[in-house]
Amino acid sequence: MDQALYQQLEQERLLNQVTRQIRESLELSVILSTAVKRLQQYLQVDRLLIYQFDFQWSIPPRECSLEPEWNLEESDTPQTNFAVSLPHAQVDESGHKGCVSYEARSSAKILSVLHLSEAASCFFETPETQAKFQKIHAHVVVQDVEETYASSPCLLEFLRRIQVRSKVVFSIIVQDKLWGLLIAHQCFQPRVWREDETKFIDQVTGHLSIAIYQAQLYSQLQQQKSTLERRVTERTQALHDALLAAQSANRAKSEFLGTMSHELRTPLTCVIGISATLLRLYSNDTGIKQFPLTKQREYLQKIHESGEHLLELINDILELSQVEAGKTVLKISEFSLTKLAQQTLYSFREKADQQNIALLGDIQLKPNQDKFTADQRRVQQILSNLLSNAIKFTPENGQVTLRVRVDDNTVIFQIKDTGIGIPKEQQPLLFEKFQQIDSSTRRQYGGTGLGLALTKQLVELHGGAIKLTSTEKVGSTFTVHIPTQPMLTQESQKRIKSSAFRTSLPTTSTHNSRGRFILIEDDEEIATLICEILTAAGYQVVWLVEGLTALEQIKLLQPTAVIVDMHLPRQDSYEIIDHLKNTTATQHIKILAIASSEVLKASEEAFINQVDDCISKPIQPNQLLNKIISWELSNGE
Repeated sequence: MDQALYQQLEQERLLNQVTRQIRESLELSVILSTAVKRLQQYLQVDRLLIYQFDFQWSIPPRECSLEPEWNLEESDTPQTNFAVSLPHAQVDESGHKGCVSYEARSSAKILSVLHLSEAASCFFETPETQAKFQKIHAHVVVQDVEETYASSPCLLEFLRRIQVRSKVVFSIIVQDKLWGLLIAHQCFQPRVWREDETKFIDQVTGHLSIAIYQAQLYSQLQQQKSTLERRVTERTQALHDALLAAQSANRAKSEFLGTMSHELRTPLTCVIGISATLLRLYSNDTGIKQFPLTKQREYLQKIHESGEHLLELINDILELSQVEAGKTVLKISEFSLTKLAQQTLYSFREKADQQNIALLGDIQLKPNQDKFTADQRRVQQILSNLLSNAIKFTPENGQVTLRVRVDDNTVIFQIKDTGIGIPKEQQPLLFEKFQQIDSSTRRQYGGTGLGLALTKQLVELHGGAIKLTSTEKVGSTFTVHIPTQPMLTQESQKRIKSSAFRTSLPTTSTHNSRGRFILIEDDEEIATLICEILTAAGYQVVWLVEGLTALEQIKLLQPTAVIVDMHLPRQDSYEIIDHLKNTTATQHIKILAIASSEVLKASEEAFINQVDDCISKPIQPNQLLNKIISWELSNGE
């Protein structure tokens, strides 16, 4: 009775230790290793272990020798390898396997089976035996393996090699799933397992199941906490980035408004001030007679230059918005790189001379490399923007060089200057919209900061790249790579050429008079401008407001050409054009359409087989006259 009472007290003490360990610690490894060691000591077994299913190796399994290796050192420290000849562990599709994950031995003479896996097919006697462990509280008690497994030589040989003579196995069930096995081994002699021992092992196994489930819940909680913290961090960073972006956009907007108000105010002040001066002089006959003609021409020239500057600013904004909106389509054609470079340099020659800057060209092209296919106007716009910037930021007696070469179907433009240079920390901002080195309105160099942003967009539209190397107070070099673009089909080229200009139609102009034009325009200011331009060039102009009611007058007057605004209110300009082209008496009359650039792009197909040419608003006098002169030259040929 004393012995039974002592055993009961020891069991209760051990269970209390395990329970306390579970309550005090959430570290599953600590709980399991402590429980295995205490249970081994209590049961006085040679080896007690936990076999864990669905276990992922933290270290790869080691090679096993053919003969057992005995470690005679007295130590209770579990070994991390086994030294008997065993087949390699089998790994399932998920990369997991079962293995011995915890072990406690009575002596170092006992072979360690830590990390031993179910390598042999005979590890379990039968599939039925393995399935039995899936049941709650399932267990196997074997007093002597030599008797129990006499009919299973494979399994018996395996147990001999790992020194098992007697064993007891209990399943560890967590959430109705077989998590592992708690196994006690007697290594060298048979053992009769008492009922109170198996009941106690069963109780410990139940507590371990609770500990494992608790650890799994804690692990899930920690994982969810970590995920939540990560999401909170990411969301906070995203909100921070959005705030910085909004602040940056707000600053850019403020700087843009300040810059644009400054840039627009300067030419507008010139236009309004000088035109007001001229108006006052013209209102007084005496004053205008005393005012020198050269001074009048100088004033008009300044008004003209200021107007062109305003138009350039507005065009840059519209151009950039069109490119960013994806509405810009490249018009590919073949052109001469040498001619393009020379024309671009020539257009800046006067500006460079005024600032005493040497403008040089270095064209390194072989004869077979001169022809190139791309959007000629866009490429020239790229070079113009870069040359304009280089001249603007190069001081007097400086030098600007344009280099051109072709490498593997890619044209390389280099614009090098000896200007003020760009600080390294500010170079990444250079291709951003509305950015300049000095964004204040009192800076020495003017500009909206759109030129380089637009240039970068146009280069990338060609599938190219632009790079910058710059040293402050030494100079800058912009390098542009533009690959050759695929040409349009012959049919597409013919359609584009026919939409731009037809030369086969006859004209009624004569050598005695420069020709008669009929203008259909409802806007008085635009009509007045066109009439003044054509009249000053020696042409006769008849201005009609109502197009549909003027068809009979067009038949009667038989003009050289009809100029039609595509934005006539309460009228269909396409209907007017269609009527003129499908009437025998007027089908030979040339038609010049006036529309905004957006309408021209959107309605290009409609113009191809109808009008002879088109110009965009705002009206450029030189553009209008060049169109008409080209008609005259074509007719003369």
